[in-house]
Amino acid sequence: MGETVYVGNAGVDGATNAGWLLGHFAPPGEIRHSTDVEVKWGVHPPGQARSRWATGERRTTLLVLVEGCFRVELPDRTVRLAAPGDYVVWARGVDHSWFAERASVVLTVRWPSLPGYRVDPPVLH
Repeated sequence: MGETVYVGNAGVDGATNAGWLLGHFAPPGEIRHSTDVEVKWGVHPPGQARSRWATGERRTTLLVLVEGCFRVELPDRTVRLAAPGDYVVWARGVDHSWFAERASVVLTVRWPSLPGYRVDPPVLH
């Protein structure tokens, strides 16, 4: 039987996998392995941007600002998250990108957890 409880630190654990804590990428049998949902603790320096737009999106996403100021670019609008707890949800089929206006920490939850979305490391502007 696999682990039934895991205790960690998002900053420490996320540092080894681009911020991702839970999802399809965790080893099968580990409690953090899931094809239903994935969770990321994103720590972004000011000026960091996604290296390219995510297109052909097959997941629903919730992004919550923990601290900082973070901009999410969507095809028909730009959403600026400026106060802790500000969040945006977008559906499957909605392309996106992002930009850290200030040093930011965001919590991202996506479902389902699907392979094939990893991109090159984000860029600084």
